[in-house]
Amino acid sequence: MDEIFDIVDDEILSLDEDEIKKENNNVSKKMSVLENYGENLSKKTYITNPAIARDNEIEKTILTILTPDKSAILVGKAGIGKTAIVEGIAYKIQNGDVPNAIKNYDIIKVNTSSLLGTYINEQGIEELRINVLLKEVENSSNVILFIDEIHTLVIESRNSGIDFVNAMKPALSRGDVKVIGATTLDEYNQYLIRDKAFLRRFEKIDVSEPDAETTVKILMGSYPKIEKQTGVKLAYSSFVIENIMKFIVNMTSEYKRVYELGSRYPDNALALLSKAFSYAKFDNSEFVTFKHIYKAIMNCQSVYSDVIKKEAVTFKETFKDFLEKENVDLNDY
Repeated sequence: MDEIFDIVDDEILSLDEDEIKKENNNVSKKMSVLENYGENLSKKTYITNPAIARDNEIEKTILTILTPDKSAILVGKAGIGKTAIVEGIAYKIQNGDVPNAIKNYDIIKVNTSSLLGTYINEQGIEELRINVLLKEVENSSNVILFIDEIHTLVIESRNSGIDFVNAMKPALSRGDVKVIGATTLDEYNQYLIRDKAFLRRFEKIDVSEPDAETTVKILMGSYPKIEKQTGVKLAYSSFVIENIMKFIVNMTSEYKRVYELGSRYPDNALALLSKAFSYAKFDNSEFVTFKHIYKAIMNCQSVYSDVIKKEAVTFKETFKDFLEKENVDLNDY
């Protein structure tokens, strides 16, 4: 009888051990900051190239990542496509169009706010989330972190009492963690430039606002993505579409923008184009027409009101034949 109880006890113990292993595995999964709080840009579905005409910045960023003990920081005005450059690298990784050293890499976007707080690890010990993240990246050996608005590391260090900057310095200096950061020039000068030790780990890559011609190319390459997202088509010839894009880009040029309100190329032009698709969708239309483009123009908030009045007249003159063909009376809008 004792032997029977011993067998039963052994089986129960074995079951308990199996349950403990499962529970530990579950805890380990919960401990993954990368999985729980990160967005894998390398696994994202890209309908078109997200970084049109940014080959120079992409090359500089990749070269920096390949440099031992160096990470990259993209610095430029808001709305000019810094995040798109990082997505462009992820897009190239997907297509195998990168050096062998970073093929099959994952670019994980993390927000500073998601790194606040602590975890209770499998040993029941409280651990800072930022430290868990750094350990994961070091152990993975094929992860590049993307931290948008990287200056918030300094801000959150002050507000939360968690020193993100100093926590990252050792891993950055060893090259065990590779980071692509992004920030504006003002925020770079205000928050980051004071910490020379932190910036020594980074190569500064200046990102300039694209010119009008380049922005037209970006819009031409981006509208298929908006079509896919909205289910609405811009059903004109390539020649006509290009003229529409030129009009939008000209309307949102620098000196027509509301000061410090209107964003820069290409964001402001893309926002206006997207609004036209929204009007088409609101009308339950399968196609964007000149009526919808005109509505978007008349309700554009990133340029001055007197600009809108002048551009409305130019729009009617430029696309007069199409408006007549579509039997659109713009006086109704």
